[in-house]
Amino acid sequence: MSFILTAVIVLGAIALIAAVILFVCSKKFAVKEDPRIAQVSAILPGANCGGCGFPGCSGMADALVKGADAGSLEGLMCPVGGSEVMGKVADLLGMAIANTDPMVAVVRCNGNCEVRPRIAEYNGLRTCTAMNACGAGETGCGYGCLGCGDCVNACQFDAIHMNPETGLPEVDEDKCTGCGACTKACPRHIIELRKKGPKGRRIYVSCMNKDKGAAAMKACKAACIGCGKCEKECKFEAITISNNLSYIDFNKCRMCKKCVEACPTKAIHAVNFPAPKPKPVVEKAPETSEKPDITAKVETKEKEAQA
Repeated sequence: MSFILTAVIVLGAIALIAAVILFVCSKKFAVKEDPRIAQVSAILPGANCGGCGFPGCSGMADALVKGADAGSLEGLMCPVGGSEVMGKVADLLGMAIANTDPMVAVVRCNGNCEVRPRIAEYNGLRTCTAMNACGAGETGCGYGCLGCGDCVNACQFDAIHMNPETGLPEVDEDKCTGCGACTKACPRHIIELRKKGPKGRRIYVSCMNKDKGAAAMKACKAACIGCGKCEKECKFEAITISNNLSYIDFNKCRMCKKCVEACPTKAIHAVNFPAPKPKPVVEKAPETSEKPDITAKVETKEKEAQA
């Protein structure tokens, strides 16, 4: 009996000493968190998508508080909450934020089944990452969409789906928050975040093929061939050509659509623009098979001269 009692007393003493040590350590090494972090975190949407560049909304909240202490929130933006949420955060922290244009994901590949035929069959792991690691995929284009839907799986807002007819992903701009998860998931980086544009209108090059014109057209009939016609047509210096591929700077583009008309392969897309008005039809005068009587006119002029 004494042996059991001794063991209980020893264990109790050890537990008491450990509790005291843990209490002292917790007080000495305690990390005091700014209460504003919890308040900002409560305002953020809680999507934890990582689109802001920080590890979740708590990381974003911490960065916002530190930015406010430093006197600037420049470069900090929650793509899911947008300007409305950032306005509330700015009011809480007593800061001002610059108005930023909403962003939307854009799929820069137009290689559907009709213009980019399938030349091989892939039987491995059905993900874009795995297929890309194995080579060019099932088509001759080593730059286009692989069609396995990694972007669909990465989206937390059900804003992107694969079109079974074209084999390409399509973005629902009403659901897209511009978080950028799909852009990170695509191994070929064919998805880009661009300004949503006034009334949702935007113009972009729907191609990522960097091969020369003949090779690009062989792989996909809708590819950009780097001919430079769009660049010559643009009066705002919004279009540049690099590595045989055109790119439209959405900060400089004025939506004139002249580049769309100039592109010979229709690789430049204009989204949400009204349909062009039909050109007025000019009616031509009916043609008559009878030729004017030149002899009669000459005789009439001679009689007038004699008189």
